[in-house]
Amino acid sequence: MDERFSFRPARAADVAAVVSLLSDDELGRHRERPGDPAYDTAFAEIASDPNQLLVVAELDGEIVGTLQLSFIAGLSLVGTKRAQLEAVRVGSEYRGLGLGGRMCEWAISVARERGAGQIQLTSDSGRTAAHRFYERLGFSATHVGMKLQLD
Repeated sequence: MDERFSFRPARAADVAAVVSLLSDDELGRHRERPGDPAYDTAFAEIASDPNQLLVVAELDGEIVGTLQLSFIAGLSLVGTKRAQLEAVRVGSEYRGLGLGGRMCEWAISVARERGAGQIQLTSDSGRTAAHRFYERLGFSATHVGMKLQLD
């Protein structure tokens, strides 16, 4: 599968496929709105920011996964740059093949190459299988994440 599996930056033409992946589970089905023009606006902002990297994973030329890395400068931890890993998704028909692990390993490698001293993520509290997945990759639940909706 190695030669058939690759990563590349997402393009504007990929937005619909990425949104489809984001909505391809129980939580995403209720919070995403495929076709909404807000996704194109968000993509333009992401694509123009050098601290954002939206990626698609392809298998035999088909988009089967996505993730986003955001690089955050900060003063804490002696000025450690952080990489925030977001929206890791593998299409439902491709789950269980090891693609998610490959995607995260790739993201960790890119974070190191870009000078990040730490990679972090949040995962919905109900995604217990995802929590086990990330723990197998070496992540640990060291903090409590909190969010405040501003809508």
